[in-house]
Amino acid sequence: MKKLLIFLIFLFPSISYSNVYDGIWEVTDVVGERWFSLKTRHIGKTQELWKGYAGGVFFTCNAKGMVTTSKDYTLDEFLNTKEFRLFSKHKDELDLVGTKVSVTRKTCTGNYLASRKEMYPIVTFEDWDRAFYLSKGVIFVMEQDWSSY
Repeated sequence: MKKLLIFLIFLFPSISYSNVYDGIWEVTDVVGERWFSLKTRHIGKTQELWKGYAGGVFFTCNAKGMVTTSKDYTLDEFLNTKEFRLFSKHKDELDLVGTKVSVTRKTCTGNYLASRKEMYPIVTFEDWDRAFYLSKGVIFVMEQDWSSY
């Protein structure tokens, strides 16, 4: 039985348990310190996450060692975590609803040409069609682009 389990682990190494779905995510809004990100620079741009590949406006990894980890919180735990205090400040504007929050980290370990080695935090709530990416005082709102499916 142990051999079968080990075989299955090596057979399916790219299984990820995060709540960030593979696919194309489109930036639909920018919340927070807007001096960093002019809306015209990011609105409408996309971030693709597909199995071990990532490419887009925030993060690039060419399927050579992308690692995904995630941590779950309740909404209250998440909003009271110092690292995510900007979400608490903009809670009403972001329409944060739900009880389960997942925070995901995507790290590229094999692409030495990547300008950004990590995309963190990617935050999803129970509405899995929306995700939030926090970077330098700005929360980027992303929505799953189902038009290409």
